[in-house]
Amino acid sequence: MEGLFIEYKDPLFGIILFFALVFTVAFFSYWWGHYKSKEDEKSIDKFIKGFHSLPTEKELDNLLQTPALSYKSMHLLATTYFQHGDYEKSIEIYAALLEKKLSVDSRKETMLLLGQTYLKAGFLERSKKLFLEILSHHPRTPSALQFLLVIYERMRDFDKAKEILEPLDEMDLEIAKDAMYLTIISMQFDPTLHSDKKVEKIIAWQKTNHQLAYMIFEYLFKHAPQLAWKNLDQSLCPRIADILWDLEPRHLDLDIIASNSFLRELYSAKGVINTAQQSSVFELDVLINLRAANYQGADLQFEYLCGACKQVFPFSFHRCPNCLQIDTLRNEMLLTKAAFEANLSFQ
Repeated sequence: MEGLFIEYKDPLFGIILFFALVFTVAFFSYWWGHYKSKEDEKSIDKFIKGFHSLPTEKELDNLLQTPALSYKSMHLLATTYFQHGDYEKSIEIYAALLEKKLSVDSRKETMLLLGQTYLKAGFLERSKKLFLEILSHHPRTPSALQFLLVIYERMRDFDKAKEILEPLDEMDLEIAKDAMYLTIISMQFDPTLHSDKKVEKIIAWQKTNHQLAYMIFEYLFKHAPQLAWKNLDQSLCPRIADILWDLEPRHLDLDIIASNSFLRELYSAKGVINTAQQSSVFELDVLINLRAANYQGADLQFEYLCGACKQVFPFSFHRCPNCLQIDTLRNEMLLTKAAFEANLSFQ
């Protein structure tokens, strides 16, 4: 009988058996991990599909009281509400999360997301307190500092906003554009300066820095159109085309317009003058030809693209409402149907 099992005493057989066992264990470990991963994905997919139509307020309350609902699932649900613009429910979920026992990193992440949601919803004071709380425990948190800067800016507390620049600079973050932006906006809202003095200081700053052109000329054309024309770098005209388009006829400088090809095309398209027969800009070219044919039923409107995040907005901005970057606005011309006001006389 021993002859039948002599191979078990062979050292080579033992080595082969050892590697076979290692392979078997590794294979089953890999298979089990892959199986669990698939199960988790199915669970998350099922969870997401359940919210193609978001739960009612009562259903949400029941969900938040369910201990089986994981941290990741609650974050996913809060993000879904945030993307749908339902900031109130998103805030409720983040607040419920903070009542749970979380790791330091998870608590910090949740507080940051809650602060962003408060900011997006317009609760500036709550958002400010939350970011200050984060910074009291985690001073070197750039995102919290940057959001706090935006909050102070919106609250028009420009001195405190400028104080935020120092720690951001110490962390080697780019602050030059923020510093310039705060300088200009603080001039515009300075209650101690007369309007003429504000215009004078802004023009002096622009001559030295040549930055934030859209923001500066929007202000100048609104408050001092003659000085705006006088100090206008004509290469900027396409970038501020929407501002120039909306100017009242009495605020136009016809001499400057006559000397610039883009301005001639722009105001010929509007029907103010008739000195351009065509344009390299499609929208302006169409309007010029329609005016020539005595058709007055078309007009020009603008939408605004952020050059950083590529989001499109129906209104102009100096700091992108989505990504909060400064001076990234790009205007896009749109041909639209002209709106005519009917003059009604009553006997």
